[in-house]
Amino acid sequence: MKEIKPIEVIRKVAGALPPECRENIVIIGSLAAAYAYLVDNQNMIVQTKDIDCLVKPHTVAVDKAQLIARKLLDVGWQRRKIGPHQNPGSPDTPIDELPAIRFYPPDNDPKEGNDWFVEFLTEPEFSTDQDKKWTRIIIDEGHFGLPSFRFLAITAFQPNRIDDLEIYYAQPKMMALANLLEHPQIKPERMSTAFAGRNIKRSNKDLGRVLAIGYLEQEKYKSDFREWGYEWAVALKDCFRDEWKGLAVNTGSGLAALLQSDEDLDEVYHTCQYGLLTSFGITTEILREVGYRILGDAIGTLQKIKD
Repeated sequence: MKEIKPIEVIRKVAGALPPECRENIVIIGSLAAAYAYLVDNQNMIVQTKDIDCLVKPHTVAVDKAQLIARKLLDVGWQRRKIGPHQNPGSPDTPIDELPAIRFYPPDNDPKEGNDWFVEFLTEPEFSTDQDKKWTRIIIDEGHFGLPSFRFLAITAFQPNRIDDLEIYYAQPKMMALANLLEHPQIKPERMSTAFAGRNIKRSNKDLGRVLAIGYLEQEKYKSDFREWGYEWAVALKDCFRDEWKGLAVNTGSGLAALLQSDEDLDEVYHTCQYGLLTSFGITTEILREVGYRILGDAIGTLQKIKD
């Protein structure tokens, strides 16, 4: 994990992007949440390694991703070559075996992959897409893949704009909803790389992001989460018009299971302590309390909305 100052990293990423592509980028993940809540504290740090950038809409994702990859390589950004599928593919390479578009900034020394890197994703092509999908991107170096996940469209819903950088970042409440939808249960699959020395379940890592966002929301605004429920309903209706009621009914089942498991909550605590909440004195009980407030206020409100 890498300690970063959110505003410095966002400025570096935005400055390196082609100007004609900035309007099509939404920063998501830890960096977006950190910027949303901690931007007023220029010295606040968080720990993260991947800076996730969503290319939207899907209809322009190929053209924009090609421009972005070419520009970053031309100005000295370095490809991240860690894990499977490191080498650029060819026309014969199956789409799910293509390397993702991941770059280290040119002035960083990515020894053993410990520095931060930027990674590009896109929205699903269709709202009915299930699981992980790949879009093929071709540049001079070869073929690469742009991944999408079903609920990424939620993270791109009405994003906030950083006017002086001409770039967007996701609303934290929408990232929380996307993670809740992605994990209706605690799945056994674990992350492919260790998280600060521990092999964490991916469900716990993502649902931990929900609790971290909830904690920061309370710290900054001192309010409950009922408004989240109303805004989540608007986003669900927009992104999943024919399915939103069914999705709303199941929202939060994974979080509820997490809060009843001391083992899983300990993993969540670890991801928060060595991630988004590294500058805060949190405990598992604080996180559990935040989780039950989200269940009661935000999810309770959402599930009462019928139209």
